Amino acid sequence: MLKSLRRLFDASERKLETYVKLVENISDLEKKFSTMSDFELQQQTSRFKKRLEQGETLIDIRCEAFATVREASKRILSMRHYDVQLLGGLVLTDENIAEMATGEGKTLVASLPSYLYALAEKGVHVITVNEYLARRDREQIGRVHEFLGLSVGLNIPMMEPEAKKVAYQADITYGVGQEFGFDFLRDHMATSPLDQVQRPYHFAIVDEVDSVLIDEAKTPLIIAGKTKPSADLHFIAAKVAKRFSPDVHYEFDEETKSTTLTEEGITKVEEAFGVDNLYELEHQTLYHYVIQAVRAHVMFEKDVDYIIRDQKIMLVDMFTGRIMEGRSLSDGLHQAIEAKEGVPITDENKTQASITIQNYFRLYPHIAGMTGTAKTEEKEFQQLYGMEVFQIPTNKPKIREDAEDRIFSTKEQKYDAIRNEVKTRHKLGQPVLVGTTSILQSEIVANYLREDGLSFHLLNAKSVEQEIDLIANAGQFGTITIATNMAGRGTDIVLGEGVSGVGGLHVIGSEKHEARRIDNQLRGRSGRQGDPGSSQFIISLEDDMFRRYAKDDLKKFNDKAITNDVGEILNKSIHEFVERTQRIVEGANRSYREFTLRLDDIVKDQRDIVYTLREKILRSDQPLQVVLPSIKQSLLYAVDQYCPEEALPEEWDIIRLKSFTEHIMSSQYTPALEGHSQKKIKETLIRAAEAKWDEFASKGKIVTQQSRVKQTFLATLDFHWVKHLEAMTRLKEGIGLRSYQQEDPVRVYQRDGFTLFEENFAKIERDLALEWANVLRSFE
Repeated sequence: MLKSLRRLFDASERKLETYVKLVENISDLEKKFSTMSDFELQQQTSRFKKRLEQGETLIDIRCEAFATVREASKRILSMRHYDVQLLGGLVLTDENIAEMATGEGKTLVASLPSYLYALAEKGVHVITVNEYLARRDREQIGRVHEFLGLSVGLNIPMMEPEAKKVAYQADITYGVGQEFGFDFLRDHMATSPLDQVQRPYHFAIVDEVDSVLIDEAKTPLIIAGKTKPSADLHFIAAKVAKRFSPDVHYEFDEETKSTTLTEEGITKVEEAFGVDNLYELEHQTLYHYVIQAVRAHVMFEKDVDYIIRDQKIMLVDMFTGRIMEGRSLSDGLHQAIEAKEGVPITDENKTQASITIQNYFRLYPHIAGMTGTAKTEEKEFQQLYGMEVFQIPTNKPKIREDAEDRIFSTKEQKYDAIRNEVKTRHKLGQPVLVGTTSILQSEIVANYLREDGLSFHLLNAKSVEQEIDLIANAGQFGTITIATNMAGRGTDIVLGEGVSGVGGLHVIGSEKHEARRIDNQLRGRSGRQGDPGSSQFIISLEDDMFRRYAKDDLKKFNDKAITNDVGEILNKSIHEFVERTQRIVEGANRSYREFTLRLDDIVKDQRDIVYTLREKILRSDQPLQVVLPSIKQSLLYAVDQYCPEEALPEEWDIIRLKSFTEHIMSSQYTPALEGHSQKKIKETLIRAAEAKWDEFASKGKIVTQQSRVKQTFLATLDFHWVKHLEAMTRLKEGIGLRSYQQEDPVRVYQRDGFTLFEENFAKIERDLALEWANVLRSFE
């Protein structure tokens, strides 16, 4: 096996040679470990920990640790790691990405590095894309780790805080990726350290790493509080938006998904609402409602991005086809969709805390990932996380046949071709899986098959309860399954009896995706572990990808297209056109993710400052002392405000400065300020503040107020932070307009955001100073 591994590597994969030698070392240890009793094998864990305490590193014990897990897995699960699985595990220990084909057992691969890093006793997070996989992996692989003496936890939505705390204290914690991020945000909203559930981050293994770190990275994680919206204003804005025409009243960039009003659109809004200037500060809320109404109409499509169930808008995860239970869009966008569809308006979500997926996972000192497809995004993984992608050979040779795409002029011709292909395969008893990109498309395919009396299983967000069973059984003789492409990801499709003889599972892709790797994921449903199988994409030039990203080129191509009698395009250049369009889309999506991250990096710097101060207050038994630097800063800010350096001393407002300082420190501690330079005034006030604190701290009574003070300080900080996030959201909405002035939107956001944060943080320090003064005054 090892010799065949070597032959599969080309010059670009020589780095794997080192890992192959390590696989040989692990295999050499297998005989020794197989002769151990269960007790002796279990004792390896405590031996490894002792060696680490004595100065050895994880790399020093890596081969023995892997051999231990391999032997434990054989005994507990009757599953022995293949050599290629050891190879994948070694890649993960060096904090890189192992690209392994569907069905190669990535779940078992994760058992190796998770055990190794757990020996450091700092916690390991094994992150999956959904709750089912998290539970399954914890219950299955967790048995191996528990046999070896490690504790294993599960972190999923809707758990009680105490249960979460236990899960995070475990050596290895399985869970859903977004839930880890939400817990981070919730911990930074806690009012007591006892309410926080996470501990410092150590090592994360991300399963389906491309889905978690690339696909889901377009949308930040947001925790929001409920506020009452103006339902009437939402409905009126929806009516106005319905009358708008693209490129006349608004412009929508399909690549970046940005929406802006044109001058004509602005005029129409001003006329509709009777205002003179929509962009005046007093009309900021009106602009917000209108632009959200326009976005709801142009960016969100029923049965693609959301469904209506029981008079409620239910969001659909575009990558999995699943309903996102309990999730709603923030900042009034969800309510704008409700108004568009005429359903009851729910309470609006106002952002209280947020972070992008990228910035969350960059909190981990060590991170690695696994997926079936990542090579096309390797550059992004390298730039953001410093991870390289290693393509791991399959355990058995892949014999799946991937046929050339069939491309038709119209959607109707495409769906006819899909129906005919399904009928042909079904007559042979060959199972067929038709992959679609949305609920709407899956139901169109279903209608075409119904017309010919074909029986099938339909799997989309409306039938998610049956997801795992339907996908798992898609390889049975004569079965036809229609599924949104990512549904059931992580579930093996096992071929039924007699299926190998009719060619294995045949996969049909009904539309190209916005990334080649997602096409490959769909193909990878078939031909697992050396099974026979086949795949083919049957698409049309009317598909969304071409309509959105290749309008001009499409028109040129249609003029010279050669088709046969069923509408199939025969030009050889058509395949190059499809590939080029897909690469353009990948680039556009990459640029959008980069843009989103650049904007969040600006907020990140602000978030770090606020969260650091908040954590100091939260964890201190002397919060009054913690905020003393803020008190001093508020005094310095007041001096700059009332006695600006560029003004003449006789122009200074000493009276207002004195009034402010007396409020902070009382007249007893306020020194004489007249006749001094600005520098001298600052030095005098700082000494006065320190003297006031020293006197009151020496009295000892102040300890009794610390708990109440802490809550007051936290409430002050949180209030201003939420207001600031709202201001940054409004700023983000408006920066698109600056492009008309030839300004870089990111630089505008950075510059104006810095100004907003300076002003906001000055308000935080001022209000902290006032609360500080109130507490000290109560002891006078």
